Amino acid sequence: MPRDTLPRRYFDNAATSHPKPSGVARAVQRYFDEIHASAGRGAYREAVASGHVLDGGRDALRRLFGCSPADHVIFSLNGTDALNLAIKSVLRPGDHAVTTDMDHNSVLRPLAALAGRDNVAWTSVKADLRTTRVCPDDIVAALRPNTRLVAVNHASNVTGVIQPIDVIAETCRERGILFLVDAAQTAGHVPLDFGALPVDLLAFPGHKGLLGPLGTGALLIRAGVEEHMQTVREGGTGSESERPVQPDALPDRFEAGSHNAIGIAGLLAGVEWILERGVEQLRAHEVQLCGRMQEGLAACHDVRVFGPTDLDHRVGVFSVRVDGFEPAEISALFEQRFGVLSRSGLHCAPLAHQTIGTLDDGGTTRLSFGPFLTDADVDVALAALAELARGTVPACGARAVPVS
Repeated sequence: MPRDTLPRRYFDNAATSHPKPSGVARAVQRYFDEIHASAGRGAYREAVASGHVLDGGRDALRRLFGCSPADHVIFSLNGTDALNLAIKSVLRPGDHAVTTDMDHNSVLRPLAALAGRDNVAWTSVKADLRTTRVCPDDIVAALRPNTRLVAVNHASNVTGVIQPIDVIAETCRERGILFLVDAAQTAGHVPLDFGALPVDLLAFPGHKGLLGPLGTGALLIRAGVEEHMQTVREGGTGSESERPVQPDALPDRFEAGSHNAIGIAGLLAGVEWILERGVEQLRAHEVQLCGRMQEGLAACHDVRVFGPTDLDHRVGVFSVRVDGFEPAEISALFEQRFGVLSRSGLHCAPLAHQTIGTLDDGGTTRLSFGPFLTDADVDVALAALAELARGTVPACGARAVPVS
């Protein structure tokens, strides 16, 4: 089939979800047409309506994650911004933090920056080489008397492994150590009950599993944890404008400047779509697709797959290598010959690739699922991999690029 007539099959949902529910675009357009104002910056109708959008977004996230009325929902620019806020607001000079080799640069780089600037020490715990799952006992072994924060990604954006955050959370709670979870790959994919889990901070983007626009995200803060946090940016809030310092009240304390209210309007629509269907139903669909993918991959003997085989311990993120092809070459052939859209490279997770042995040779090709993918889409991706593995598709000569 000619390239321009191939159906486009989107397998890059770990980067950003596509398509979005139709209500997301309508909500964004409505904001443009009817509101177009900044919340908290006026008492006229449109500014008040913008405030209602923010309130609605916070309320929808509270319902989705089971937050108590006293817990805080802080809007951010994305998941990276939420993680930076959590990490840099908690750690002080001389503190120690623990993370894992499966974590994303959104955690590794802030910790490295604090180590170079503020004398913050940090330890990265290794994962099992086969499953890439972290043992909670290894987290315990890494703790020090001055450990203030443990940060763990709930699911890897490289291998899809789900980490045992419930056990790690209990360990941290027993020792009075703050626990931060990066839910970039599980928010909207896996049921998460912030109210029941002993998690102190939960960070996530709005544009992945929550199906909102780019430029959105949030940090959930357990009630009382804000007492251990300091501001990391200051500016206008529309409140207490007579004071030269940032207001103490939340969310203003951590939300300096005008909000991306138009993006939050779209995020609200995405979260409402998820609430209507239920995360449990979306998870069941994803697990079914994962099972189909794993069964097909098992028949592709020349395809290497990384991560756990237990469906209860993974999300729909599959990293593969095919002998004779560079990862970037596979992505190019996927698109050109099959209409399959994937991502190749290191996926901003160098230690994860070091764990699976792909750091120095271009990383992997990643296929990641979203709620609108079907069995037919998975079958096309599997057929493409099978053809590559059999050598019936000639190499295209694409070279690996320094994607992170």
